[in-house]
Amino acid sequence: MRDEVMSANNAEPEEPAWMAVFSLAMGVFGLLTAEYLPASLLTPMAADLGVTEALAGQAVTVTAVVALFAGLLVPRLTRDFDRRKVLLGFTVLMIASNLLVALSSSLAVLLVMRILLGIALGGFWSMAAAVAMRLVPGERVPRALSIIFSGIAVGTVVSIPLGSYLGGLYGWRSAFFAAAAVGGITMIFQLFTLPGMAPRKMMSTASVMGLLRRPGIAIGMTGCVIAHTGQYALFTYIRPAIENLAHVNVDRLSVMLLGFGVANFFGTLLAGWLMEKSLRLTLIVMPALVGFAALSMILLPVHETVLMLLVALWGMAFGGVPVAWSNWVARAVPDQAETAGGMVVAAVQSSIAAGAALGGLLFGFSGVNGVFITSGCLMFIAAVVITLRVRVEPAQSIDSDQIAEF
Repeated sequence: MRDEVMSANNAEPEEPAWMAVFSLAMGVFGLLTAEYLPASLLTPMAADLGVTEALAGQAVTVTAVVALFAGLLVPRLTRDFDRRKVLLGFTVLMIASNLLVALSSSLAVLLVMRILLGIALGGFWSMAAAVAMRLVPGERVPRALSIIFSGIAVGTVVSIPLGSYLGGLYGWRSAFFAAAAVGGITMIFQLFTLPGMAPRKMMSTASVMGLLRRPGIAIGMTGCVIAHTGQYALFTYIRPAIENLAHVNVDRLSVMLLGFGVANFFGTLLAGWLMEKSLRLTLIVMPALVGFAALSMILLPVHETVLMLLVALWGMAFGGVPVAWSNWVARAVPDQAETAGGMVVAAVQSSIAAGAALGGLLFGFSGVNGVFITSGCLMFIAAVVITLRVRVEPAQSIDSDQIAEF
């Protein structure tokens, strides 16, 4: 019986469904655009709803917190449903959230509607690696994940300028109507491209604690947390760092940030190619390059052109970090990829909060220099931990009495 279950688990599609993969990248773009829109619209949103900008900013916080818990719970709650229907459900939640936010008459209503987006975000990220494994043959999973995650970079680059532009022309609500329209286009594309993915006979859904007890998983998640904490402590203060180091005006600053985003996009694609050669090398090199860029920006006497190149290197290197860790999950825990994906979602969301808090403390005590030196060192520590301790081969723990319908 165990052999039959493992055979079903390891079944791979004979041909890659690349159009379905691209439809998931579109979904990522829509989700990230919706998540970050409030960041560029806080002032008009706050004025229209009659609240402070700090309160309006909780639209981002609520989404992130809900996404954390959704990443842990959704795999268990949806284990008996066709994955195609679940993914389409996430797109429906995204569309509904954007439409209802655009129509909100109060902050309370707006925050409740952002909960829908948080469920879609956390649920999607928990399933990304597992779905990729069902859409393409095993050797193509790294490339599929790099395509899916490229939507993060595009969404990050597009969301803030799109929100500012539409908000300035037609009011802040128009930006959310536009995001809903993007979701609608994504929905249509997914309806035609996503194949049915019925629940498989496999292991009963494991708990996160059960996964962490498997050999190599806990130390792997430690490396993941260190890398993301260092990154988000850095990223929170990218603007003041560039302004202090290069004394650039707003236009030049925008060019550098655009360069960061474009490099981030290409970094996800580069990571897909590199992971096909060596996942371990990707996991080690990418955070090390971020650490190198951060320390070089602070410790070396760089002028504006070199600073721009270092910012682009930073963006490119970090583009590969989330892709690599999602691929690590797919390879290390192939029989519980969705639960493990939720574990990574929770780790990353927690790291974002911890990184921002750490960066804030360091910034208050020692300014931008302290933030970048400490965070750069954290990235190197992550690279060392991965080099010495993290394993990339499967860490399965299968007992015959655990077999159940999934």
